[in-house]
Amino acid sequence: MGDPYGDGHPADGEGPRHRVSLREYQIAATSVTNDDFARFVSDTGYATTAERLGSSAVFAMLLEANPQAHGSVLGQAPGVPWWVEVSGANWAAPEGPGSDIADRRDHPVVHISWDDAQAYCMWSGTRLPSEAEWECAARGGLKGRRYPWGNRLLAEGEWMCNIWQGDFPRTNTLDDGFIGTAPARHFEPNGLGLFNTVGNVWEWCADWFARDYYQHSPQTDPHGPDHGETRIMRGGSFLCHDSYCNRYRVAARSSNTPDSSASNIGFRVARDPA
Repeated sequence: MGDPYGDGHPADGEGPRHRVSLREYQIAATSVTNDDFARFVSDTGYATTAERLGSSAVFAMLLEANPQAHGSVLGQAPGVPWWVEVSGANWAAPEGPGSDIADRRDHPVVHISWDDAQAYCMWSGTRLPSEAEWECAARGGLKGRRYPWGNRLLAEGEWMCNIWQGDFPRTNTLDDGFIGTAPARHFEPNGLGLFNTVGNVWEWCADWFARDYYQHSPQTDPHGPDHGETRIMRGGSFLCHDSYCNRYRVAARSSNTPDSSASNIGFRVARDPA
């Protein structure tokens, strides 16, 4: 695990590079989709954190791209004006009232908090992967590479993941075809058959985050610190760009509070073998 190239943000704690051994586990080929989550909600009546709070964070350009959405903008995130808090934004109305997921059923579900992901796991008989499990699976069998397909961002001139192209956050040239999420099975899978382990949406992991965890983590089945304030997120999202957030690498780490939700946060599930 860890960043062998010095690409990481110092505050993220991507080093030192270290060897990890894991017990056998199973992990989903894709992040949980809108269709998957809709079945969960239909069966349980569950209301997400965003629904209970009445708002969630939306990337401002997505509001411009969806003029039917008419939720009230409640404010901007300090220092990141491209994020706005929108009333009524949630998994089923990603840009707020007037938006829907009718043409995004096979896209990753978004506006999902860590707490929401835990509730889905309890219903589905799964669990969130540990950070170590996520990274092992995301690498697709390749060792020490930046991306699931190798070290170069483009493969023979083709985009292999859904991230930002252009001048962030002003202009997205849409070279990969998407301003927001892509279908969960878009782009080529990695060597283990997993889709979109980098880019598209951030994926929650089970672990608490600590910047210095890799300096003393156990070699066998690490599961993060015993406590913390934020939970690990992995993989980056459609908003990542090397000028601002180059966390679309398999070694990259980030975190957020367990009750946070946004239009680029989803999750993937794992489970122990039967």
